[in-house]
Amino acid sequence: MRDGDAAAGRTGGAAAERAGAALYVGLDLGTSSLKGVVLDAQGRAVAEVRRAYETARPGAGRAEQDPLDWTAAARSALAALAAATPATDWAGIGLSGMIPTLVTVDADLRPVGPAFTWEDCRAHAEAEEIAAKVGEIDLYQRTGQPMDGRYLLPMYAWIHRHDPERAARTTLVLGAKDYLFSWLTGQLATDPSTASGYGGYDLVRGTWMADVAALAGATASGGGAGRPGLPPVVPSTATWPLEQRLALDLGLPEGLPVCAGAADSVLAAQALDAVTPGAVAYVWGTSTVILGAGDDVTVDPERRCLITPLAVGGWGTEMDLVSTGAAVAWLSRLLGFGDDGQAKVFAAAAAAADELVPAALPFVGVGEQGALWDADVRGTFVGLDLSHGPGDLARAMLDGIVLESRRCLARLQELGLPQGDVRVAWRGADPWFCQRLADASGRTVIAGDPATSSSAAGAARLAAIAVGAELPAAAGGSLRSTPDRAASRTWDRRWREYEKLLAPLRRAYRTWPDKREV
Repeated sequence: MRDGDAAAGRTGGAAAERAGAALYVGLDLGTSSLKGVVLDAQGRAVAEVRRAYETARPGAGRAEQDPLDWTAAARSALAALAAATPATDWAGIGLSGMIPTLVTVDADLRPVGPAFTWEDCRAHAEAEEIAAKVGEIDLYQRTGQPMDGRYLLPMYAWIHRHDPERAARTTLVLGAKDYLFSWLTGQLATDPSTASGYGGYDLVRGTWMADVAALAGATASGGGAGRPGLPPVVPSTATWPLEQRLALDLGLPEGLPVCAGAADSVLAAQALDAVTPGAVAYVWGTSTVILGAGDDVTVDPERRCLITPLAVGGWGTEMDLVSTGAAVAWLSRLLGFGDDGQAKVFAAAAAAADELVPAALPFVGVGEQGALWDADVRGTFVGLDLSHGPGDLARAMLDGIVLESRRCLARLQELGLPQGDVRVAWRGADPWFCQRLADASGRTVIAGDPATSSSAAGAARLAAIAVGAELPAAAGGSLRSTPDRAASRTWDRRWREYEKLLAPLRRAYRTWPDKREV
């Protein structure tokens, strides 16, 4: 097994030589596609690329991808970026990735079976068993994560129990970004923010928890086939050289540093400059991350928030709404707008009349995390009648997302974090939605430039830091929404109505007779 620790510091000299070079590359391994960007020394985006791949959904609550699709996307993206910019000026590559997404590999770092993405919740029972044996409170205090079936160790526990043939071939358990890093460098490593998505990383000690790994059928040490190990945890700014075969194949500089990187939420916050206490990163994608920055670990006594190490110091108090962009895409298909009808969904919602709109619980992604943490709750429209049309359904769904976003932002305030601006990373940020978010939350909402506020841009910025460079802060976006007091009072009333509706429906879904096994 390749040991990341053994290779630490190998690119130190090359990194120093390249620190003055002009271009920094960021790759973000997202849920639906890999995004790439090249930033110049002024922090401006000079090239962008996107390569999509498919998610298979072989059953309710299951979501799988082929890791070889990721490496094909990365190869294509790097080639396109090298064709669009002078690759000889590349100073480093930074990585960002969706978490938690499970990859199992053999001793040669080849994938064993499909990856389970963070949308996959089949391991709910395994997560409950691990939490019960370790103790939910103790587990949260050590990991900063409320355990559920979307974390990597419960996912592997499911494989260990239900797919022994795959378990017998597995040597290592990796996150998605970790796998991409191993493909680029031939080395094993994860960073603290990605490690937090395994469900067994001790934040304070900075080590894997041997008891949790053992309960999942893995080991916190070297591992081997049938009882896989976990990768070494290194700083986000640690670098190794790009494998020579890839450098030659793609025409990239020999010894080009590749930065270990961080979770997509953390690097979006880095790109948005939302890493000072009180700033909030609102990262809209398939799901939506709401991350409040602070200097210290903020433990939620109700265990609703995730505690995430930031890339270069500090901590994020994070909540993840499971289905936001995915809910809009689903509704777009349902309403006949097609797979790329996001703008049409928002336009239809904006045109709907307030007095006709039904209410919606926006939990179409099978349960919710956010500040709710309810695996049983489901998406629901309430109050439909024959007068309602597509716009009414669209507005109801989007208003439900606004209200759950308000819940998360209010939780950050309840935990004592300063009430800063909400900085949005969202390609195609909708002004109508951003104003409603501002009115409902009482906070100013600022949408960043999509090219320089993405997780990929954050990864490029981290690559610059890793080689000793410093890019100017990204300019704020032109879309700035400030709360309207009268509208905020209306949202206060709607919030009370929403909570009255939600409480009995949550109770009903706990015993819903048609819940499908996942």
